[in-house]
Order: sequence, then C-alpha cells, then structure tokens
Amino acid sequence: MANSVAQSPTWEDVDRAESYLVCCMFDESTSLASSILSRLLENCDYKRKGSQFPENYENEWDDMLESAGMVFVQSMKQLQRTSEILKELKLLFGSVTAIPVQVFLTGVCFQMSEGLLTDAQGFLEEFLNNWRYVDQRYYLLSSAEANASDIEGSCYRCSIGVDKYLEVVELYVVSLLAMAIKDIDLAISWVDKAMLPEEKRQELLRRLHSMNSSEVNSSSQASMSLRQTDEYKTNSESFGEQKQYNGCLKDFESGHQFGGGNTTKQAILKLSRHRVPYFWWFPTISLKFGNYQLVVPSGKVLLSCLLLLTYYFMRKKQAALKRVLVKRAMSIKKALVDLWQLAFSYQVNPLAAVQPLPAATRGSR
Repeated sequence: MANSVAQSPTWEDVDRAESYLVCCMFDESTSLASSILSRLLENCDYKRKGSQFPENYENEWDDMLESAGMVFVQSMKQLQRTSEILKELKLLFGSVTAIPVQVFLTGVCFQMSEGLLTDAQGFLEEFLNNWRYVDQRYYLLSSAEANASDIEGSCYRCSIGVDKYLEVVELYVVSLLAMAIKDIDLAISWVDKAMLPEEKRQELLRRLHSMNSSEVNSSSQASMSLRQTDEYKTNSESFGEQKQYNGCLKDFESGHQFGGGNTTKQAILKLSRHRVPYFWWFPTISLKFGNYQLVVPSGKVLLSCLLLLTYYFMRKKQAALKRVLVKRAMSIKKALVDLWQLAFSYQVNPLAAVQPLPAATRGSR
C-alpha cells in the first residue's frame, strides 16, 4: 500500500506534461497526462478503501485531476483527435459524470468547434440526465450510483454545485440547441421540463424566446426583401417592354394589310400609348465562341464606345494638349517671378534718418 502511495503523481509530473504541451510534444504530453489521471483515480480508490493519505491530499487531488485533464484535452485536439476526446475521458474516469466539469466543457467546446454536434449533444444529454436537484445542489441519481461497473475507477463524486451544473445547461441549451442546431423549440421544451432553479429557468426562457422572435423577424424581413427584389426585376425587365411594343407593331401591320379602318385606328392608338423602351434602336449584341454565347447589353456597348472615343481623342490631341499645358505653366511661372522681383527690388536706406543735410541746403542761408 505504501508503494501505491509513493507512486502517486506530483505537481512536478503535471508541470512536465504542460511543458511537453508547450513544446509541441503532443504525444508525450498526452501519454503523461493519461498516466497522471490513471494514477490519481487509483489513489482515489485506495482512499475509499481506507488507505492513509496526507490531510490536504484531497484538495490537491482535485486540482491535479483538473490540470492533468486540461493538458490531456488540449493535447488530443492538437493531435487532431478531437472526436475521441470525450470517449477517452469516459474510459479514464469510468463515466461522464465523473469528469471534472471544466474539463468536460472544454472537450465539448472543442467538438462543437469542429462540427461534431451530434457527439457533443449525446455526451451533454448523458451528463445532464444523471443529476437530481435537491437542497440547492445536484446529486447523482440512485440508478447511476447503483451501477458499479459505470463508476468503477471514477472519483466517486456524488454532488456538484448549482453554478457548475448551470454552466453545462447553458452550453447545451443556448450554444448547442439554439445557436448551433437552430432548434429553439427543443431548447424551450427541455428547459420547461428540466429540474432547474426557477429563477434560472425563467432567465433561460426569456433568452430563448427573444432569440426565437429575432429569428422570426429576420426570416420574415429576408423573405419580404426577396419578394420585393423579384417584383422589381419583373417590372424593370426591358424584354417585356420590347415584347409589348412588337405586339402593337404587329397589330398595326396586320390592320394596314387587310385594310380595316377601325382595326388600323385601334392599332395606332394602342401603339401610341406604349412607351418605346430605352435603347430600343440598340438591341443586345450576341457574341458566339464555339459552344459559348455571350450577350452584351446595349448600355454597356455604348459606354465602351464612349470610352474608346475618349481614349482616341486624348491620344490624337496629346501633343496639342501638352503644348497648352506647358504654355500655361510657363506663364504662371513668369508671373510668380515678376511678383517676386517687384516685392524685393525696392531698396530702403536704413541710415537716412541720421545722415546730415546736403551742402546745397547750407549754402542757401
């Protein structure tokens, strides 16, 4: 028995597993973390049978179990074995309910991030359905506790706090059912039937109903905008106008051919009431390359011709435009130079105030 206690994992083992993970040695970190978890669960079994352990071993045991479990989960993801994370954890701990809550939530989130929604939903439902709410805590169901084969080698945890259980509930109801699977009705139905604190139940129901109403509004707005777009396209098609104009033209030609006065008059009136479509004189141009056919609208053809004419004009008149621009630049430069010379050509004698009067002024006395 002393040998088993001596082989119990230490924090140095957990630190080494984390170092393997940081150094991208994922195989080594997975193997070491799995070994740490197995030895911790064996020591739990020895303690249940009455073996002597240090007084603070239980608290350290929980912390080491969670730390090693997080290393194991992250290493499995880096090895691209995300689909096996929860299965391996269930084999190690003996049951889903025995897995530490944070480790379990991390594994579920990894599976959801890779689109494994069905597997994640199954493990979440298995976890949530095995607890009963009694006296502000969640306890394992008696049927689950009675099945020794399911909990063999587990940590024999019989209860968890409300906060931890509600974290799993929120992940299942909001993140998985409502947001990922888009089945808000199933989420509302599950919350109505689940054993939850009434305050938390009402909060979840409010969130789900608001999500449901926003989804209905967004879908109705999308359908309305799609319908408006279809109506706009239908009303703005020029081919319909072209068909109406051609029909009126045929009526006019048939009336004129058979010589019916009333028919001819009606055809002319009908023809005058219809607006001639834009670019009717410039129909679409079809370009055929083997088995492929390209239809170019008349508006684009006109715009392309305009651009080509502009480019041709600029190339043709390039020399003339260059001369005009150079002439303008030289005139502006000359004006600036003249302005500069005018501003600094006038000289002022600073000693004029202290110089004596000229000799002619003195002789005039």
